[in-house]
Amino acid sequence: MPAPRLTPLAAAVLHVGEPERALVVECGDGDGALFLAREFPRAAVRGVDSSPDAVRAAAARVGLDPEGRVAFKQGAPRRLPFPDEQFDLLAALDARPAPAEAARVLRPGGFLVLARSGPGRPLGPLAARRLARRGFEPVRRGRAGAGAWTVLRLRGGRPARG
Repeated sequence: MPAPRLTPLAAAVLHVGEPERALVVECGDGDGALFLAREFPRAAVRGVDSSPDAVRAAAARVGLDPEGRVAFKQGAPRRLPFPDEQFDLLAALDARPAPAEAARVLRPGGFLVLARSGPGRPLGPLAARRLARRGFEPVRRGRAGAGAWTVLRLRGGRPARG
């Protein structure tokens, strides 16, 4: 069972199919990335955080990972250190990735999960308009635990399975 802070993320990922490559933005100590790695055992999961200390702490939690499925890197939500169209899923828990960067690193048809672990909305009207201008369409939203979540999809690609 996910930690209470991860409950909105856990509820949201029920609506993203089976990603091959996932990215967690502002991953902190790695809880979200490690959760996604357990939830999607065939996916490569990356975490990025602007704090070098957080990246070190998250990397220390991975332990032995001979397949290299989970890795962490320093980077900012406005300048993600990954190539274009690298991921099927980008998740942000209590963080706001830049819409242009989210659209750049996601493959067409990829999912963006915005989750908040506490009160408030994960996506306000202004952010929703900015994401729509970058090609994101709402898929589903809801509340879980003490927080809320929104799933969006980048136009293009095949429909999700599951």
